[in-house]
Amino acid sequence: MKVEDLDTGEKITWCPGCANFGILMSVKQAITNLVNNNKLDLNKVVGVSGVGCHDKIYDYLNLNFFHTLHGRTLPTLFGIKIGNPELTVIGFGGDGATYAEGIAHLVHSCRYNIDSTFIVFDNQVFSLTTGQATPVSEKGLVSPSTPLGTGEKPVNPIALTLNCGASFVARGFALDIPHLTKIIEAAIEHRGFSFIDIIEPCISYHNTTKFLREHVYKLEEANHNPANYEEAMKKAQEWDYCYGENAKIPIGIFYKIEKRTYTEQWPQIRTWHKFERKTDFRKIIERYRS
Repeated sequence: MKVEDLDTGEKITWCPGCANFGILMSVKQAITNLVNNNKLDLNKVVGVSGVGCHDKIYDYLNLNFFHTLHGRTLPTLFGIKIGNPELTVIGFGGDGATYAEGIAHLVHSCRYNIDSTFIVFDNQVFSLTTGQATPVSEKGLVSPSTPLGTGEKPVNPIALTLNCGASFVARGFALDIPHLTKIIEAAIEHRGFSFIDIIEPCISYHNTTKFLREHVYKLEEANHNPANYEEAMKKAQEWDYCYGENAKIPIGIFYKIEKRTYTEQWPQIRTWHKFERKTDFRKIIERYRS
């Protein structure tokens, strides 16, 4: 299989130079590597996306895909995985949809440890609607929705998902495609809920390119142990999603452990989708007509 096999031929309408191109390439490369190493059956992969700039990825990935509502990627993903546990389900969300409307879904997906991968395109603004602040926008950000600057401390998605029980927690950088590709591969292979927050600049409304390039560092180069929860939480709190001159932004796998998944708690979920059904819809309709 070649990376190009995942192309759809659709014209890509992201802004020229958008960091989403880096995420798209990383996803395509990761899937290609896993298929070629016989670790993934492409026919059993399902993508789920919601609404936002990130959402257009469903037009550009030649996969089975489900397009859902803003902030509702995770419950849709959950339903697909429960409906057929043999599928590999990969969800895509934006920071606005995920950490605003969808934050309750994120919390409970971590708790349930549903066996799936969830990738967040995190540029810290609602880019599709011209750059309003999101729950992870840095304190003081002046935007169309916060003309006097945001006064609140941003949510820390890494610390949140660790605290809520995710069994795989990582942060990627959209402009480091080789490194991000490895994280996505590891996330898809992981048995359990895999969460990746991908930080990226929005070149139109929140261009943090220079700052991010100067302040990111790789956890594996700092001898981080992803099996150590306390160490992972300490690393998660190194960066508060603000832009202080002394900021250190770790990228890589913060935490990775094996534990029971949601479907493993309920044996009946793992088999019911195989039952043969011979539904007579005419009889059902007649029943409700009478």
